[in-house]
Amino acid sequence: MGGISGLLGALALLGFLGFLGGIGLVVVSASQGRPVRNGLFLAAIGLVVGLLFSVISQGIVIVEPTQRAVIVNTLTGALETPRGAGTSIVVPVVQAFTIYPISQQQYTMSGQENEGQVRGNDAVAARTVDGQEVALDITVLYNISPENDEINKLHVRWGQGYQDNFVRPTVRGLVRDAVSGYRAEQIYGAERTQMEDDMQAQISERFLQEGLQLTDLLVRDISFSELFRQAIENKQIADQEAQQAQLRVVQRENEANQLRAQAQGERDAEIARAEGEAQAIVLRAQAEAEALRLVSEQIAANPSLIQYLYVQNLSDNVNIALVPANSPFLFDFNSLAEANPDFNAPAVPEGVVPVVPTATPTPESGG
Repeated sequence: MGGISGLLGALALLGFLGFLGGIGLVVVSASQGRPVRNGLFLAAIGLVVGLLFSVISQGIVIVEPTQRAVIVNTLTGALETPRGAGTSIVVPVVQAFTIYPISQQQYTMSGQENEGQVRGNDAVAARTVDGQEVALDITVLYNISPENDEINKLHVRWGQGYQDNFVRPTVRGLVRDAVSGYRAEQIYGAERTQMEDDMQAQISERFLQEGLQLTDLLVRDISFSELFRQAIENKQIADQEAQQAQLRVVQRENEANQLRAQAQGERDAEIARAEGEAQAIVLRAQAEAEALRLVSEQIAANPSLIQYLYVQNLSDNVNIALVPANSPFLFDFNSLAEANPDFNAPAVPEGVVPVVPTATPTPESGG
């Protein structure tokens, strides 16, 4: 479509060149006394062709797919419906058109020398709520709304200077407003993302009011003062040292807990061993007591049992037992022999008086 406009422009140019050529031919013919009719005819044809194709070329509006054409009636000043992609016809002089891009655009404000629309340091200078000054490199990605009413509104309010007159000052102002709600330490740390979200929400809302659509806001860099950076580094070092000290305290507490647990375990084990020994002693005492009880019952039932066991435990080579006269152990050998047929009473040597148990007389009560 751009070729059509170029072709019409070329034809208009040829027409005007023909007009000039006709004028020149008239002058030459007149100076030589010849008829000037041919020159006048050529000049007239050239003028008509030039004007015709010039008007036609000015009346043809070629709109690209990424563009919209705002049409203004120059007689009434009213805005007509914007023209979309394709070739449109307007009435020259009566209708004027302005082409606006609806494709993605960007505007960058940077502290770097060769970045952004403005050369030099164009970073957004802002101040935090605690008085720290910061510089932000900002890029906004946006586009003009393709809606007809929105394009006309942008044209009326800002015209083709919308970037310099609206986008730039609006972004800078809203960025400063957002930064002023945070402390520098928050921006330096984890709340930077929240600050960027706040900026994007405020700028997007403001853009929509003027017929623009914000696609994204990029905070490419944030620069702090040297004093603040040094203070942050010192604070981080102090925090690390405090964390290490806290870690050492925790380690000492863990070691103390381990020692206490070990001592507690040893004490519990010692108590368990003592209790076990006590229980064993009790059980042994109970067993011995039970054994003595049984022995007592047997002796009570058979009084000769103790004498029998005594004799049984004598050595095999013992044939004679000498018992003192005052010994409390008196053995009835006859009873033992009767109780044990295998028992052989030892021979009593000469001069030894065998002990024969006798009944102890019961003393008579006096009187």
